[in-house]
Amino acid sequence: MSTSHEAGTATTHRVLILGAGYAGMAAAIQLAARTKRRTDVQVTLVNAQERFTERLRLHMVATGQHLHERDIPALLADAGARFVRGWVTAVDAHAKTVRIDDSRVLHYDTLVYGLGSVADTTLVPGVEDHAYTLDSAQDAASLADRLARLADGTVVVVGSGLTGVESAAEIAERYPRLNVVLAGRQEPGASMNPRARDYLRAALDRLGVQVHSGTAVTKVLPDSVELAGETSIAADVVLWTGGTRVSPLAAAAGLTVDQRGRVVTDATLRSVSHPDVYAIGDAAAIRQGYGNMHGTCQSGMPTGVHAAVSIARALDGRQPRPFRFGYYHTPVSLGRHDAVVQFTHPDDSPRRVCLTGRAAVWYKETVSASPWPTYLRMVKLPSSGAFWPHGGRFTRLRDAR
Repeated sequence: MSTSHEAGTATTHRVLILGAGYAGMAAAIQLAARTKRRTDVQVTLVNAQERFTERLRLHMVATGQHLHERDIPALLADAGARFVRGWVTAVDAHAKTVRIDDSRVLHYDTLVYGLGSVADTTLVPGVEDHAYTLDSAQDAASLADRLARLADGTVVVVGSGLTGVESAAEIAERYPRLNVVLAGRQEPGASMNPRARDYLRAALDRLGVQVHSGTAVTKVLPDSVELAGETSIAADVVLWTGGTRVSPLAAAAGLTVDQRGRVVTDATLRSVSHPDVYAIGDAAAIRQGYGNMHGTCQSGMPTGVHAAVSIARALDGRQPRPFRFGYYHTPVSLGRHDAVVQFTHPDDSPRRVCLTGRAAVWYKETVSASPWPTYLRMVKLPSSGAFWPHGGRFTRLRDAR
């Protein structure tokens, strides 16, 4: 087997996975597990950092809490995959190459594009210069340092989606000396049923979070945020969680993308313009019967697993099967001791059932906690099947056969 990406041999099929987010890690580990008995397949994961970032827990890091260090290369080595550290700077879909920031060129036969998304800081003036984001552990640590040094004052969290709600609640609980304001277009918990939404709002009230909904932030200044209607809110710190954007690399490579720059896929998660490229997670525009999927850990990890299954099938001379996914729940932490879990229909619309309080905290930490234990179990799975955790057990995916 070739040990270099410069020029693979005719007997080595090189699978290159870009991005070690929730979806990329799932793809790399699952594919390595499924091909570990083969000597003609090389699985390589490319990521800018060796530490795995649990993005869904960065609001905890931002308030000075410490998470376990998760080492990507060590886990991949156990799984039988290679790791390359580097920022991806270009993809050449015609030449089937990827360039990283130290000028190395990596060759592939099959590419899994999972570079994910970041906070969209480009649409509103001042965000780039004056607001914090939660795109990385470094970003969260920078915010934590600022909050720890703030004796009093006001923190404005912009964006009333789930990231904004969790961040506002966490900051308010951790730093009761600070005034916390949550500002966004929608009411917090707008997608939940009335009981869950009322519980969420009551929890924010209990924590002292002031909510400004139904309005847009039009500008971020060094000491305030301006709202539509020429009003403003004084701010010592601004955290921006209002929307996401994806890397322009896919569009620059000539892959067919949607209006947001996400790779448009067919039913099997392959690019509609380049079938040797699979797109997963936030970087993919994946159509289901109910519409396009939206990016979450809940949906991202299954796309990574499915891509791995599809590639393994193709390597065995079989056709990949369609990807099907339905949402199941929306867990939201409200500080360390409270939470709400909204159970959903497959199209992510709310069911009548929800959990609140201690039961929701237990559920969120037990059922939808860190994906790392799931990755560890994937490493040990038999190579003859693909599995996905469901209800605390590993269920065989129908697409694996």
